[in-house]
Amino acid sequence: MIYNNSMEYLQNVVEYYDELYPVTDTQKKFYDGIKKSYAVPVKFLQIGCGTGALEHILAQDGSDVTGLEVSKELIAAANLRKRTQLTAVRFFQLSTLDMTRFLGKGFYNVISCLNNRIVFIHDKTLLKKFFFDSKMLLSNGGILILGLFNFHRTDQSSVTQLPEQSSIRVKMISSLKKSSSGLMYLNQNIETGNGKILKIMANEEVYPLTIEEIASFAKGAGFAESCFYSSFSMEEYTGKSDTLICIIKK
Repeated sequence: MIYNNSMEYLQNVVEYYDELYPVTDTQKKFYDGIKKSYAVPVKFLQIGCGTGALEHILAQDGSDVTGLEVSKELIAAANLRKRTQLTAVRFFQLSTLDMTRFLGKGFYNVISCLNNRIVFIHDKTLLKKFFFDSKMLLSNGGILILGLFNFHRTDQSSVTQLPEQSSIRVKMISSLKKSSSGLMYLNQNIETGNGKILKIMANEEVYPLTIEEIASFAKGAGFAESCFYSSFSMEEYTGKSDTLICIIKK
């Protein structure tokens, strides 16, 4: 994914990233279940790894973990964590556009792109490339996991407020703005405990991926099956949840 307008603001979220995107017990249980399907060491590729919290948890049992991130601020935080925790994790500042040039084809058992990061690939052609490239990097029997907002929850109004994310110290307020041409833009601010407002995203174009398009892009890239759930608890997707978890099988 590529950020076009908001790179200058991303440093504002680094301090609070782990609080706003926590690794939950449900998420840990989900990935523990995934690991059972593959031989040890399981090979993970995490796209949009942020500060690397999930990646270090995945690597604690000896799994082979690679994290990609385009933000230099976030990748610096991930590498700082790496120096304080003795796990075999590598982090690269690398866009999805270039991942097949530098990463091993057919190497990874599991590729994940979570926390809405896929929607920043806002060009349909590049989205199709993402699915093709992910399949190229996956081993036989590998899976692609996507975690994103359920865009079926958006309405026809020009601005849609997304669910608030918060911790004890901070809350993040997000909204989607629809232009007259139908393009979608994300705006995000965080409010600290003392009332200070910090900008995170400013009119960042996003692509409102739906399950129908995900299934279509995956099929077009040659994936065998796409399964959709409401959360990492693996509840059946009904269209009513705020989140969407996709498991796409090679």
